[in-house]
Amino acid sequence: MLRQSLAAPSRALSSSFRLAASRQISRPQICRAPIAAASRAFAVQQPRWYSDQPEAKATDAKEAESKPNGEGEQESVEATLRKQLEAKDAEVRDWKDKYIRSVADFRNLQDRTARDMKAARDFAIQKFAKDLVDSVDNFDRALTMVPEEKLNAAEKTEHLQDLVNLYEGLKMTESILMQTLKNHGLERFDPAGEAFNPNEHEATFMAPMPDKEHNTVIHTQQKGFKLNGRVLRPAKVGVAKNK
Repeated sequence: MLRQSLAAPSRALSSSFRLAASRQISRPQICRAPIAAASRAFAVQQPRWYSDQPEAKATDAKEAESKPNGEGEQESVEATLRKQLEAKDAEVRDWKDKYIRSVADFRNLQDRTARDMKAARDFAIQKFAKDLVDSVDNFDRALTMVPEEKLNAAEKTEHLQDLVNLYEGLKMTESILMQTLKNHGLERFDPAGEAFNPNEHEATFMAPMPDKEHNTVIHTQQKGFKLNGRVLRPAKVGVAKNK
């Protein structure tokens, strides 16, 4: 009994010792990791704390130079945007100039086409009119061949009356023909008594005429024709020369 009573306290004591030893052994295992991490951080950050060393100062200067500041970045961005804006403005001006030129060329083309079409319509019968004026001249020559005294005779015989009727018929036919030609733009003009115009008249001779002004048309050998305001055939005339 005595031996059992002495053995029980010894077992309790040994178990408490083992528990304490286990706690002492496990406690460093729990705290070892934070201490090691703190020591490594301290070892890494230690050179930065002593920045008064020459090597640390040089490293800090290089890092400061390699890293652009905020103002420099903003200025570079503004310069880039300004260049892009100027390039876009130049492009807009270029396209606007091209657009204005294209519109002007198109309008000029429209005007030129309209003029060409009008000229084609107005002078489409130019070749036909040149061939027709000779026939009109024959009407004029036939009418001028009839003497005025026979037309104005007080007593008209049968032959004179037939001549008057023929003359009036030719005159009426000529009037209708000239009106028809005028409706199509072809007109005849007689410049007798007008000043000589080299653009519309062709001088066949010049003669002194004291009672006429110098360079005046005194005689019309052949009447002229105009087609829609353009001279189709100039009039052949005689001109007074007093100088």
